[in-house]
Amino acid sequence: MRHTVSEIALSNGGKGLLIHIPNASVMTFDINFRAGEFLVEPDKWEVPHLMEHIVLGANELIPKSRDFQAELERNGAYSNASTSIYDITYEAECADFEWDRVLDLLLVAVTRPLFLEEEFRAEYGNVQEEMASRANNHFRRLSLEMRKELGLLVKTDSERLKLMHNITVDDVRNHYIKTHTAKNMRFVIAGDINSRRREQLQTLFETIELPKTGRRYKLPHERPKRLNGVTYIRNKTVENLYFYIDTFMKRRLSDPEADALNLVNTMLTETLYSKILGTARERGLVYGMSSGLSQTRDVSNWWFGAQVSAKNAPALMNIINSELRKVMEGQIADEDIEATKQYSLGRFQRSAQTVSGTAAGYSGRYFFDEIVEDYYNIPSRINAVKKDLIVDIVCSMFADNIWGFGVLGDCGKQFSEQLRGQVASLWNKNAAVSELN
Repeated sequence: MRHTVSEIALSNGGKGLLIHIPNASVMTFDINFRAGEFLVEPDKWEVPHLMEHIVLGANELIPKSRDFQAELERNGAYSNASTSIYDITYEAECADFEWDRVLDLLLVAVTRPLFLEEEFRAEYGNVQEEMASRANNHFRRLSLEMRKELGLLVKTDSERLKLMHNITVDDVRNHYIKTHTAKNMRFVIAGDINSRRREQLQTLFETIELPKTGRRYKLPHERPKRLNGVTYIRNKTVENLYFYIDTFMKRRLSDPEADALNLVNTMLTETLYSKILGTARERGLVYGMSSGLSQTRDVSNWWFGAQVSAKNAPALMNIINSELRKVMEGQIADEDIEATKQYSLGRFQRSAQTVSGTAAGYSGRYFFDEIVEDYYNIPSRINAVKKDLIVDIVCSMFADNIWGFGVLGDCGKQFSEQLRGQVASLWNKNAAVSELN
């Protein structure tokens, strides 16, 4: 959608983006606080999550959670909240005609929650159910177990369930007081924001009922370590095996490097004709496969994962090894690069067909490191990716020799180690080259 974006810095220390989309029929609101699990003691891990469940509930205006939700959503509006290691984000979307009513309600919830004991107890039970259901997600369980062994800030769902008894409603209140300050607030608002609405929005956030003390907390340092063996989780009920491969580089990616790695990631796994997934499907080895990029304050991560039968797993590992090795050696056809660029450009165009999609194109990075993405320059960045940079960044992702391999299933640890051995040369060769240089 055609739009313009501007950043406003408030006198109370908060910051945010206003995304003007002319004639948009809806508005979206995302209000973010650096308030995730990294800010609590390990035995209080679930405090931020419980707080997120309670804040959009009983408040000084409407002292019952169900009544508040009914009032906010009565004209079809939507609200939700989410917690991560780093942040808590409150969100709402509504029809354009009632944006001010919905935003007023959202701000009341965020600034004047009651934290009632009875609602704490109810949400305590709901969070227990949520954690128990998450524990049934095999990919999630494997990922959390691996990241714990790698040394990243994480706890498994079973650990989180065991720790919940340590938390009281006072812990939730104290965490709210610590984190919900104007200086720790960032927001992204998208819709038809004309000059009058811009003034109204700025006034609302300038006068928000949050303390002007506090600070925007810095992201934590996380430095993963290499795993010397497979992370194996036995589950006799799983017929196929689940696996993840994680590799890390000891620094953040530059924008051109991220563009190049995203491009080759698409080329390898994101379509049914991609180099790894497409080849595997052509041979009848695997139904689907995923891969992706992530970054922390200190490092960059590239991961691959799939569900595959034990009999097909060795052949799939050979394909992964072979196709990654080809990229490292520069065996990439120019026509494949151009075809992937065209696919990426089309996907980019599809990603912003809605107001919420457009806002999402800015919010992730803005909340992470306060960078305002140059949205209209992204097609030029995609087209600017060159083969040499693709090769360099892929080799760099393996050169630091920091990686992990994990399996969940009933195939046995010895078999899992054999699968790990099939891809280990990707790091061993690059580590040797790195040390020589």
